[in-house]
Amino acid sequence: MKRRYSKEEMDRYFNDPEYRKSARGKKGNSNKQKIALKLGIWSAVLVFVVAYGFYVVSGLPSLEELENPKPELATRVLSADGQVIDQFYLKNRAVADIKEVPHYVVDALISTEDKKFYSHWGIDPIRILSALAIDVVHMRVKEGASTITQQLARNLYLNQDVTLTRKIREAITAVQIERTYTKPEILAMYLNDVYFGRGAYGVESAAQLYFDESSSDLTLPQAALLVGMLRSPGRYDPIAHPTRAVAIKDVVLKNMLDDGKLTEEAYDSARKAPLNVKYHGPSTGLAPSFVEMVRQDLERKAEKYGFDIYRDGLTVYTTLDSRMQAYADTAVDQHIREYQKMFDSRWDWSKNQATLLTAVDKSIKDLPEYKDATSDSERNAIYQRLQADTSFVDSVKKAEQTVQVGFVCIDPKTGYIKAMVGSSTYRQFRYGLNHVTQIARQPGSAFKPFVYTVAIDNGYAPSFKLLNQPVTIVMPDGTRWSPKNADGEFGGEVTLRNALKYSINVVAVRAIQEIAPVRQVIDYAHRMGIKTYIPPFASIAMGTSLVVPIQLASAFGVFANEGILTKPIAILRIEDKNGNVIEENRTQSTEVLSKQTAYIMTDMLRGVIQGGTGTRVRNYFYLDCAGKTGTTQDFGDAWFEGYTPQLVAGVWVGFDDDRVHFTDWDGQGGRAAAPIWGIFMRDVYDDKSIGLPITSFIQPEGVVTATICAQTGMLATEFCPDKVSEIFNAKYLPQVCNVHTSPATAGNQKSSGKIGY
Repeated sequence: MKRRYSKEEMDRYFNDPEYRKSARGKKGNSNKQKIALKLGIWSAVLVFVVAYGFYVVSGLPSLEELENPKPELATRVLSADGQVIDQFYLKNRAVADIKEVPHYVVDALISTEDKKFYSHWGIDPIRILSALAIDVVHMRVKEGASTITQQLARNLYLNQDVTLTRKIREAITAVQIERTYTKPEILAMYLNDVYFGRGAYGVESAAQLYFDESSSDLTLPQAALLVGMLRSPGRYDPIAHPTRAVAIKDVVLKNMLDDGKLTEEAYDSARKAPLNVKYHGPSTGLAPSFVEMVRQDLERKAEKYGFDIYRDGLTVYTTLDSRMQAYADTAVDQHIREYQKMFDSRWDWSKNQATLLTAVDKSIKDLPEYKDATSDSERNAIYQRLQADTSFVDSVKKAEQTVQVGFVCIDPKTGYIKAMVGSSTYRQFRYGLNHVTQIARQPGSAFKPFVYTVAIDNGYAPSFKLLNQPVTIVMPDGTRWSPKNADGEFGGEVTLRNALKYSINVVAVRAIQEIAPVRQVIDYAHRMGIKTYIPPFASIAMGTSLVVPIQLASAFGVFANEGILTKPIAILRIEDKNGNVIEENRTQSTEVLSKQTAYIMTDMLRGVIQGGTGTRVRNYFYLDCAGKTGTTQDFGDAWFEGYTPQLVAGVWVGFDDDRVHFTDWDGQGGRAAAPIWGIFMRDVYDDKSIGLPITSFIQPEGVVTATICAQTGMLATEFCPDKVSEIFNAKYLPQVCNVHTSPATAGNQKSSGKIGY
């Protein structure tokens, strides 16, 4: 606004020459300053525009990229026997020949997404201005203005960011695409690239996924639905939202009618025709839990090596044997199917209401619908509705009482993971909880071998005896703990061999008190591959500390591998798309036990299967093997860890909610878990194509067999009335029996106790 002068200033200006001269000078200076300021602003604007222009251009695809779009190649995962067990990709794409796609697919697409497709040159200025006006009126982005070509540019070369820069680049790239390709070629690229939900990219993949048909066989209503889904694949998913799917199908058909692509008769017929949705979801593939573990490992390696497992076409060679995996699946399916029926017939939710209420509460709060609610009143309404929803509560019950399993088989010499079943529901859910690698549970008596390993390493023989009598232990908090045997019975002296064979709890606790110090047991367990925290209490003798199933199986592999721990591995080699080796993994082994101790433990663990708590294995498998059962309190977790000279395998059976448990002796490891192990080993060793040799464990040098007095545990004399054969570490051979030294003492029943060890 111009300055207004007073009457006095005006009179002075006309009557005083000096004042007039000064005023003109000030006005001139002021004009110069204004001009300089304007020049500065316009210069800054020009610099910004030029810099921004360079920035926009720098993000555009090159001519070579336009003419040769880089394909996104899937990563292949191979088994050790050469089978493709899965692939990793972002876009499940099957290419369709545009000439074979029904014409009404293209008609529906153009009528709905880009009516002026054949007349514009990549962008539609009028449509852009119209959309901008609508957005301004509604004060938010309400109307899309991208042509089919712009959408293709965004999908092929850019990203989904909602920014001005991306929109400008999108428009420029669309024009370049129109200059490079014909309209039919653009349509073909678009229909083979666009996303239809549930991992399906391209009309061919979508047709197979939702209708189990080829794109060439799509009906008009099906074509209309697929085109309508492009607006929001999740919102109009015909599996999850069938009502919305029908509505969007009708919208597309109406667009075609309005554009003259359909007659009234064809429109009415298509509206009434069924969609015939036949969801043909992607298969979980072979060994889904193993594959997911491999995928997660590759994701961790991606940062180190700079590859993209979904786009770079890697080849991943793994340790898995597809034949063994098939037998693992069969063993789990066969046994768990029977056990699930048994459990369902016995479990009574009316007696476990507290568990059910907690499970329902957690399930509701884990739902996206509940988490996305914006107010307490909305969340409360969702909570109340679902609590009263019988079908929802029934689904929670079913999930809670699902018998779960974790099975893993490892070559103890190489560490190669040969088979893995991470869940009893592996056929339905690929990305579920892996009960081999992602849980930690109490192992029960499956932990006892660590106690007896320490005893053997400390020089005590399998024939050494401990009292099978009640014992009371004062815990750190001052409470008293009195462990009991599973059968509630007690007795006299029991050898370590029989205590392990029959899994006698009290003897294991006495062992950790008297001959296998708790700190030493913890040290041995960690050395043998258990990585979880183990508290320094005598109760660990009964398996009260938590372990991860794969770690426990690997630890048992130390016995099979003559005292050597071999780290489990799943990936042997990673190659890029050109066959160049990115990473190669080798066996990592550490000696943690002597051969002598490992063999003596193996011989003791043979007894568990030969007449002990794991005898049910012999219903299926008759070759030389060793193992240990495990059962936790209230029959919540059942275990069997076993091995042959060539393979070690571990089985865990239980429930995701540890408050749900088997109701009686059917929850024992020997019944709930051991049969899976036996079925698997039988089938693997019977398969001649796998070619495992039929061998026995070899007794190493330094382990000797001797005849001992059954009463004293000392080397037998000719006068000992009861003699048995036993193995010993040669360094710790007992003395000659000093009780039965003459014919006169042959009938002496008195034991000399624990001397000679």
